Amino acid sequence: MKTIIEPFRIKAVEPIKFTTASEREHILAEAGYNPFLIKAEDIIIDLLTDSGTSAMSAKQWAGIMDGDESYAGSRSFYRFEEMVKLITGMKYVIPTHQGRAAEKILFSIVGQDGKYIPNNTHFDTTRANIEFSGANAVDLLNEDGKRPEVIADFKGNMDVEKLREFIEATGVEHIPMVMITVTNNSGGGQPVSMQNVKDVRAVCDQYGLPLFIDACRFAENAYFIKKREQGYADRSILSICQEMFSYADGMTMSAKKDALVNIGGFLAMNNENLAMQCRNVLIVTEGFPTYGGLAGRDLEAIAQGLEEILDEDYLHYRIRSVEYLGDKLIEAGVPIMRPTGGHAIYLDAKNFCPHIPVEQYPGQSVAIALYQKGGVRACEIGSVMFGKYDENAQLVPAAMELVRLAIPRRVYTQSHIDYVAEVIIEIFQEREKLKGVKLTYEAPMLRHFTARFAFVD
Repeated sequence: MKTIIEPFRIKAVEPIKFTTASEREHILAEAGYNPFLIKAEDIIIDLLTDSGTSAMSAKQWAGIMDGDESYAGSRSFYRFEEMVKLITGMKYVIPTHQGRAAEKILFSIVGQDGKYIPNNTHFDTTRANIEFSGANAVDLLNEDGKRPEVIADFKGNMDVEKLREFIEATGVEHIPMVMITVTNNSGGGQPVSMQNVKDVRAVCDQYGLPLFIDACRFAENAYFIKKREQGYADRSILSICQEMFSYADGMTMSAKKDALVNIGGFLAMNNENLAMQCRNVLIVTEGFPTYGGLAGRDLEAIAQGLEEILDEDYLHYRIRSVEYLGDKLIEAGVPIMRPTGGHAIYLDAKNFCPHIPVEQYPGQSVAIALYQKGGVRACEIGSVMFGKYDENAQLVPAAMELVRLAIPRRVYTQSHIDYVAEVIIEIFQEREKLKGVKLTYEAPMLRHFTARFAFVD
């Protein structure tokens, strides 16, 4: 059939509070025109993030009730560990309360002044944790991935030649590891091919460097490999995931994405000595190694979510539902990152409102308009999030000016998505009315979370 239906039935509902345009004007002003600072109850459709916003299944809720809350040696930990090892093949599994905690532990050990960690594209918290350790986060995305209008199967791929050149220029002794993010969140949710993972692995082997995967959306990435990469059409999602992780020495994971839970994460690796160091930090900061800052019920829910995310019917629905929104926008002429990724639609703000210069943050302007027009909350991924200042305090803009509309898993229906498309298209049709913004407050790190703005006169 042509209609792709949700592969689940809805068992519980949460009411949505509707606001008027005038109410939203006041709410925006109170929040300093930063969607992060708006109360969730004042949002109609919340596409700020897909992290921790999924709807859990009946079996996950059953696991919540069945969780073993023992401090040490919890039965729920061993079920969680077994599922992680099945998918990843990693020898050592270390639970954490969320993904950035895993990053904090890892980079506090391997990162320090004078170190460099290359990636296809680091996401915001990954970059922040690397830089907080004193190390430098380096992005080596392929050129097609930097051009929203270009249609290519694997725009999340790392530029392997640039990686080799970077290692030669920097020196192996200054590079503790190489990373690959799947899918590439900051680059439009674009997938990474299996061949690219293999090629990066070969470079790492050549120079004796470990390879880690930022695996937040590993199952969505595996689905793209199955559909787009030669030789994988008849493979199961599990076997594709297992192959992908077989080329890595370790991984970080925010379980709040593809593990379909509201909290949780983990580190996994094959190096016994590094695992021991990570567990030592874990005990000080997160908790005992068999709970790592999580309740037993959370570990049960993660284990069940990791099983459910491998369901190809679910992944087909998931990827197609994002593509459905993208198709509507493309038909209306709205510039987006193409092709659509796995978890979000990324508006190309630079071409959405070309009259707003990058120093006036066009992505933030579009995000503000989305809330003002229809109560839709989205996230700027451009020069607010990734812009830097040079020695003359001048803005060095991000490579792209994007607005991410991240779709929570199993939360919204087709009519919700139709509404979002209508809001975006109406704003696009009146885009010349959009105004640039300026920062009135910014924190020294991760400024997009708490920054405040005002319109440029």
